[in-house]
Amino acid sequence: MSREADRQELPVPLRRDVRLLGDLLGEVIRESGGQDLLDDVERLRRAVIAARENPPGDEADLAGDEIAALVAGWPLDRAELVAKAFTIYFHLTNLAEERHRVRVLRGQADLAQAKGDGEGGMGRRAGGGGPRRESLAAAVAEFGTDPARFAGLLAGLRVEPVLTAHPTEARRRAVAAALRRMAVLIQALDQAPAPAEAAEVERRLREEVGLLWLTSPLRVKPIGPVDEVRTVMAVFDDTLFGVAPAFYRALDQACRAMPGTGAGPAPVAAACLRFGSWVGADRDGNPTVTAQVTRDAAVINADHALRALENATTRIGRALTIHAASAPPSAGLALALEAAETEHPELLAQIGARSPEEPYRTFLLFLAERVRATRLRHADLAYAGCAAFLADLRLVQDSLAGAGAGRQAFGELQNLIWQAETFGFHAASLEVRQHSAVHERALREAEAGGELSAQTAEVLATMRAIGWIQGRFGVAACHRYVVSFTRSAADIAAVYRLAALAVRSGPPPVLDVIPLFESGADLANAIHVLDGMLELAPVAARLAAGAGGRRRGNGEAGRGRELEVMLGYSDSAKELGPVSATLALYDAQERLARWAAGRDIRLTLFHGRGGALGRGGGPAGRAVLAQAPGSVDGRLKVTEQGEVIFARYGHPVIAQRHLEQVTSAVLLASAPAVLGQERDAARRFRPVADRMAAAALRAYRALVEADGFAGWLARISPLEELGRMRIGSRPPRRAGAAPGPADLAELRAIPWVFAWAQTRLNLPGWYGLGSGLSAVLAGPGGLGEAREAYQGWPVLTVLLENAEMSLAKTDRRMAARHLALGGRDDLTAQVLAEYDLTRRLLLEVTGHPRLLANRPVLSRAVTLRDPYVDALSYLQLRALAGLRGGPGPGGPAPGERDRLERLLLLSVNGVAAGLQNTG
Repeated sequence: MSREADRQELPVPLRRDVRLLGDLLGEVIRESGGQDLLDDVERLRRAVIAARENPPGDEADLAGDEIAALVAGWPLDRAELVAKAFTIYFHLTNLAEERHRVRVLRGQADLAQAKGDGEGGMGRRAGGGGPRRESLAAAVAEFGTDPARFAGLLAGLRVEPVLTAHPTEARRRAVAAALRRMAVLIQALDQAPAPAEAAEVERRLREEVGLLWLTSPLRVKPIGPVDEVRTVMAVFDDTLFGVAPAFYRALDQACRAMPGTGAGPAPVAAACLRFGSWVGADRDGNPTVTAQVTRDAAVINADHALRALENATTRIGRALTIHAASAPPSAGLALALEAAETEHPELLAQIGARSPEEPYRTFLLFLAERVRATRLRHADLAYAGCAAFLADLRLVQDSLAGAGAGRQAFGELQNLIWQAETFGFHAASLEVRQHSAVHERALREAEAGGELSAQTAEVLATMRAIGWIQGRFGVAACHRYVVSFTRSAADIAAVYRLAALAVRSGPPPVLDVIPLFESGADLANAIHVLDGMLELAPVAARLAAGAGGRRRGNGEAGRGRELEVMLGYSDSAKELGPVSATLALYDAQERLARWAAGRDIRLTLFHGRGGALGRGGGPAGRAVLAQAPGSVDGRLKVTEQGEVIFARYGHPVIAQRHLEQVTSAVLLASAPAVLGQERDAARRFRPVADRMAAAALRAYRALVEADGFAGWLARISPLEELGRMRIGSRPPRRAGAAPGPADLAELRAIPWVFAWAQTRLNLPGWYGLGSGLSAVLAGPGGLGEAREAYQGWPVLTVLLENAEMSLAKTDRRMAARHLALGGRDDLTAQVLAEYDLTRRLLLEVTGHPRLLANRPVLSRAVTLRDPYVDALSYLQLRALAGLRGGPGPGGPAPGERDRLERLLLLSVNGVAAGLQNTG
């Protein structure tokens, strides 16, 4: 299909928005930089599009050489402006695509609601042919013959996204804010405004595009951890707080299709969402996250939660103008009002004067004042915790329901109860993370009794900070402590011992210490570590308290013998490659699920996934369905990192759809029929997977363990410069690691994946798979067996489909130009041969005529974007060649180096926007 045909296949509204924003950008470029600048941008744009029309070969290489010469002929100042133009174009295109996705999702919801109004169903396809794919209704339908099993699953359902500050969001906050403003303006165009109104919208869009052009795309100063906290909490304000009740309404409506569900207004669905946060608490390798930063993070989080609850309570209270005679208050509510009047007569008189004989309005406005007092720390009126607030809300709800006002009891008031249950007074539970080696050194120093190093003092201060947070905001605000690179139960015991040493004047903070298994060896050793953990007194006491229903700070009771284990996807994938890491993680999940079942422990697996495919990313719902049988069991906890936070939670409609997809997958993965199918597939196809993994691992290690590999990677990619983008507070290497390419093991997974994406290879998402498939095809079952395994076992389906997406975003011609910078023909040949093999065999096994043939919308988007990404890649190659010294001796002069590095970082920013992922 031609490029023009692909463009014509775009939906008309999306095509309109892209054309409008592109035209406005062209106007701004002409006004700001002159027609000559716009001509240069257009010249490069036409050249890269034309080059894409040439098949691989000498003619294509010649076209590429001509484009490289064009780019090399510009002064660096001009090259920067051209890079900026293409980067802004991608920001605007991404905005248009997001808006269209919202448009489509709203249209689907409207159609589903229309069908629901006529047929009593929610989330059904427009044709009436059953529930929509990946919908809550589709998941509930799987339990149609087993309502008791579904009721039990629903009672314990828990989905917990954990927001992290991993540096993968390349856009500045100022850029993101401008794009949000433009999104509102574009939405106005969908309302078919009058000509004068449309002209005003275009004027304001032109103004915003102009502002974007005048805004530096690169951060001038490094971002700090408190800045990261505020950035993430903007998502809470703009999206999460309002999306939670909308999600629960959708879940409740889907659940009502289950036989035996009550028909009354009281909800069937409980608040199953919880949010965690590492932002301002993850100090593993990040010395800027201190005990004081963690305290500040808790204060900021609580401030946002309390403001949101105060505003919602005030809004609902003002609207609840029910006369006492119409719905008499219950005896309990009357007593509560009497107690409030006794303790705070002036406040109640003031509220009552505005709400005469309206007890529900009076009491809710009083509760709003109490929430406000909690935020401002007015002790005489403040709540001790969220549990008391929830008790007051339920008192109002029970009184309304008892008086016959069920719709009011379970309407907006129920939404508020769900919000309080989900977010508490702390918004998101802070989770501290630190490396096991840091604890080992700290414990040795602390027990020796001598002078403490700064690092050890900071570890002890962190323990005290956790206790302070719990005292002020409740245990739920911060009680989980993740230990990176857990190797033994002693690593867990060290945390409990340090907590006791840190707080000598009273009891230590309440801690749930979570082992994080990251390497292949640690994943294999996980059961041994957990057996040792059960012998630790604090863990045994924790499980016993859980069995007795320990109360949390937000009033949430323990639900039995619970334990949490975290699995690291990023480091295992960097160590083992995508194929072997996928199967190692699957095996670990399977073993852990069996271990927990045999010990009557309710296990929650915490998946440390990144956003990129090379770090365990990809479509979340499909990933859940590919987990080992029994390892989900109605619970999912997963990290949401950097750019993923804004992609999935930046818009309410998209956020709700994402949460519905993930929750539906959790329900499906816990359905007996699906569990049975998964176990059968694992038994049947495991030998195929083992042959694939062994060959893939050999190929992967042959590359990454080759002499000089780390230095070669640093030459062909912007690896060493990524830390200077200032996109996060965390360094690209762990503390103590020497700068430079000498030790790949100390390189964090994010810059590893980010660097490969910039080379247009996306190597961490597919390398080794071709060798693995070759080994399978050479076996007795051949292609037929490989296809059956791909189609029949979800873990292999997801593995190959994710690799296909990685390959679709890979460009061999541009990658070859990056590889040529390294001066290692042997490694270049090795990488390109594996690429060719992987691409060819993947298409054979999937049966697709081309990459992403089964996903035409995504395929079309990649095809239309590729030339524009090429333009930025040529600019990046120019900068890299200059910084690496080029073909001649020596490198650039000092002044020129700074300008080349700026061009490089501008192009990195643009390529990340074009590919829509970093690390």
